[in-house]
Amino acid sequence: MDNFSLARFAVWAGSNESRFMTFPIEAVRSQFPSLATTDNGQRRIYLDNAAGTQVPQQTIARIVDFFHRFNSNTGVFNPTSVAVDAMYTEAVAAMADFLGTGDTGEVLLGANMTTLTYQLSRSLAHQFAPGDEIIISRMEHEGNVTPWLQMAEDNDLVVKWLEFDRDSWRVEPALLEPLLTERTRLLALNYASNLTGGVNDVKALTAMAQAAGVIVYVDAVQYASHRLIDVTDLGCDFLACSPYKFYGPHLGVVFGKRARLEALHAYKLRCATDDLPLRFSIGTPAFELIAGLLGTLDYFIWLAEKTGEKGERRSQFKAAYAAMGAHEDQLSERLLQGLLSVPGLALQGAPTLQHRVATFSFTHDRYPASAVAQQLSAAGVYCHWGDNYAFEVARALNLDPHEGVLRLGLAHYNTLEEIDQALEMIKATLAT
Repeated sequence: MDNFSLARFAVWAGSNESRFMTFPIEAVRSQFPSLATTDNGQRRIYLDNAAGTQVPQQTIARIVDFFHRFNSNTGVFNPTSVAVDAMYTEAVAAMADFLGTGDTGEVLLGANMTTLTYQLSRSLAHQFAPGDEIIISRMEHEGNVTPWLQMAEDNDLVVKWLEFDRDSWRVEPALLEPLLTERTRLLALNYASNLTGGVNDVKALTAMAQAAGVIVYVDAVQYASHRLIDVTDLGCDFLACSPYKFYGPHLGVVFGKRARLEALHAYKLRCATDDLPLRFSIGTPAFELIAGLLGTLDYFIWLAEKTGEKGERRSQFKAAYAAMGAHEDQLSERLLQGLLSVPGLALQGAPTLQHRVATFSFTHDRYPASAVAQQLSAAGVYCHWGDNYAFEVARALNLDPHEGVLRLGLAHYNTLEEIDQALEMIKATLAT
């Protein structure tokens, strides 16, 4: 385990002697019913978590309970409607704690990250003039690219591309600095690449951009699966994430600074409220999925309590993520070393755990990614291949446009045994 992993383990273990020093993997796995599913007797090894994680029973129970007892629209006086209002309020408050903001008006819930980003890009466009500049990093998932490109096309804006360093596998301040001018209005930046796993220093890049008067919109979808976010510390203007990537239902969440949100032109129905956060809620929210999101946050609290943390909610989120992260680092070290030992395999990302999350992509000098993915999937190792909507990353790395990479994404419910089995199958597939 490297220094980063040791530091994270120390944070998790802390000085509280009541905490478990061994990650409770069997208890964790028991919370995820889908992990027991087999295909004709063959077990599933879920290493496709970068595309979407499995959900715990707390999430499932909350959704089922909603349909059993709380299936109502909102805003009227019957007890069910009042309960739904209270549930929505509690979900927003819990997500505010999860993201690190003390203002529940800064948390927007919507269909998904891409839909919310499209919506906000159209609102932000009202603040820009023809000839203004926006910067988009080459590390982005397409959900943080196309909305801005189309906004620029519609409003005669200038698009600048921010490259990532091929040695550090992240955006370096020296690459951003020359792009900032007095006409720069927006920086679209991700926290972690969904293809390379590289993690950007968002706090430093945000400070640099904001010093030039630039709005910073962060895609934290891949990051939120592995490490806890603190929007107050980051200082960014907007930050998007997707609960289905961190053990929740299919929803999108965007944090936006209150001053930024209040200044936006809101595309909404005339009779809809101007109050935050519902000002940006288009149509009836998916209340059953929002109930499920509360279940996911319940799960993190359950895990925190298993590690001995019984403090306030934000502290419990920190404890859960520290425990998950320490376990993931052990899995990542085993997988990384195994992949690097395979002849002909080229890792598309940093060869160490520093400045990365547990998302690993590779190509092979003889086998296309689709062929490898097909064989692994047949053997029960769930994985993804292609550009994974990291279109600009794939082009920057000169990847085969039809094949892209073979991608493995780890989660804290994976085991070392699963990693070893997956490596055996990968090596056997690439040795034939």
